[in-house]
Amino acid sequence: MTLHSKDQLPLALQIPDKRDVRTQFGALCFRMKAGQPQVLMITSRRTGRWIIPKGWPIEGKTPGDSALREAWEEAGVRGKIAGPCLALFSYSKGVGTVDKLPCVVMVYPVKVNALTDDFPEAGQRKRRWMSLKKAAKRVNEPELAHLLKTFDPRKL
Repeated sequence: MTLHSKDQLPLALQIPDKRDVRTQFGALCFRMKAGQPQVLMITSRRTGRWIIPKGWPIEGKTPGDSALREAWEEAGVRGKIAGPCLALFSYSKGVGTVDKLPCVVMVYPVKVNALTDDFPEAGQRKRRWMSLKKAAKRVNEPELAHLLKTFDPRKL
């Protein structure tokens, strides 16, 4: 049985201990161009490295809807969740100057219908369409790189 965003229950959040692994929801934003998939990559605000839109759970929203909201806020994406969670990847989120939070990101496919220039984090990030191969080379997280290399939206 496959769960889709509409089948998921909204989240009821509890504040975890600061040392616990945190869960985030990410959006693998894609389009087809000349029969080939492309993904929309953005830069992080602090370090400028290439990432996918991701963020914390949003009270009352499903994981997929939280990912879609992050895609809007961080990249100006208008689209829809195209399937269930594709994969997980882990990373350490820098907090302040010395603290790091261990995070696990659940990644949802987002079919992009349009990009807008007026979105909450416009001017704070770069965004760029990339081939799967190029995107995989640009990210730091090995699990995300693997997902990018093997992603095929035609199988959703």
